[in-house]
Amino acid sequence: MAASPKLRLKKPAPAATRLLLIRHGEVETRYQKKFGGWIDMNLSPAGKRQAKILAEYLRRKTIDAIYASPMKRVQQTVAPALKLNGHTQTILPGLREINFGDWSGLGWQEVEEQYKFRSHQWLDQIHHHGVPNGESGAVFRARVEPCLREIIAKHHGQNIAVFCHGGVIRMILAILLKLPLPKTNHFDIEYAGITQVALHPHMAEIELLNFTPWRDLVA
Repeated sequence: MAASPKLRLKKPAPAATRLLLIRHGEVETRYQKKFGGWIDMNLSPAGKRQAKILAEYLRRKTIDAIYASPMKRVQQTVAPALKLNGHTQTILPGLREINFGDWSGLGWQEVEEQYKFRSHQWLDQIHHHGVPNGESGAVFRARVEPCLREIIAKHHGQNIAVFCHGGVIRMILAILLKLPLPKTNHFDIEYAGITQVALHPHMAEIELLNFTPWRDLVA
């Protein structure tokens, strides 16, 4: 009698690791539309409301770990989520915003006039030339990427919220999507916006881009 063929059961696909990349809320008025970088500013009243709405939204999500920049505007954004949802955070200094050096505190037009390039080319300047007395794209990547790799290595198959800055989110997307940093200028990274990336064995997939749960609730 012929032996019965053995059934080969497929192994279930490994669960994707998901990163929720969350930018801080709106900053105080005097620093809006300026290159803030390492200036340790506070949130505006609107930014604090955005943070509370963000916390309510995240309450409905499964979050296994939270990582955050140590800067004030990020800590004030993550605080309502920690309080409401009972999470703890891991602060990584490498998640600070890019150091804008001599651009710090300047508005877009001031940078255009003083440094002779169009404001939409700011990422090209950082990538190719760096910022005077600040960070180049390579230096910025060299401190953000180890943070990203550490987070991914510790949380395979889990959902991780990363509270940080617009520049940091752009750099993370550039790393995961294998893009030159200037290409991320095509993505809008709004205050208190969420970009969700699923990390599969074969690719990184953007599932949510610049979602702002506060937009229809904050005037």
